[in-house]
Amino acid sequence: MILELEGLACGYGRRTVISDISFTVEPGENLCLLGPNGVGKTTLFRTILGLLTPQKGRILFNGRNIADYSLRQRAQRLAYVPQAHTPPFPFRALDVVLTGRTAHIGITATPTTRDFDIAEESLETLGALDLAERTYTELSGGERQLILIARALAQRPDVLIMDEPSSSLDFGNQTRLLALIASLVRSGDLAVVMSSHFPNQAFSCASKVGLMKDGSMLAIGHPDDVLTGDNLELLYGIEVEILQTSERGGARRRVCAPCLT
Repeated sequence: MILELEGLACGYGRRTVISDISFTVEPGENLCLLGPNGVGKTTLFRTILGLLTPQKGRILFNGRNIADYSLRQRAQRLAYVPQAHTPPFPFRALDVVLTGRTAHIGITATPTTRDFDIAEESLETLGALDLAERTYTELSGGERQLILIARALAQRPDVLIMDEPSSSLDFGNQTRLLALIASLVRSGDLAVVMSSHFPNQAFSCASKVGLMKDGSMLAIGHPDDVLTGDNLELLYGIEVEILQTSERGGARRRVCAPCLT
């Protein structure tokens, strides 16, 4: 399984937001996209998911144009975690997660015991099983985000697309989520494409990082090669220093620190 973008341009109507984007993501890889607000990361995701038609170029899944897949086939292969979600009805959190099984059982079908088991397993993977019987509309923003991620995992996708997945989470849950993403990728069965505003998250869990600026890809590659002080200054317009830290066990880790003076 491989997701491949070839010279992709996308936008709204005649307005082009992103042009000439090319990359590949395979099982066992996590591509983290970084860039300023409004650079087009969400537009790119909407195009990959089929919600927008590419203006130019192709999106391939296993060598086949993704436009040739039905919506149901896409939903069986691609799962999406949006930045935010406003629920229309006060469903149980478990029922929201169960909607992730729709691509496999049909809109009008009744979930089976296996579907309930998969939904509960997804919640347990996130450490959120205690939220299963809670009313989704009464959850905090961070708790809702965990439910949306569990819903995506319940789809059992090949590619997990996450639009700023930690934006509503506190520091502890952000850290646990990044560890979970790294664990999912290490399993070798899943490809992840995520966006973030925090370069340190790419150091924590990404195997590739792409820097998006002015509607194109400034650089893409391994985090150690791409996340340099010069590149980040070009991206965000501030001076950034890359530091080495020591962790327990002697492991070394790189972090980004803005220069405030």
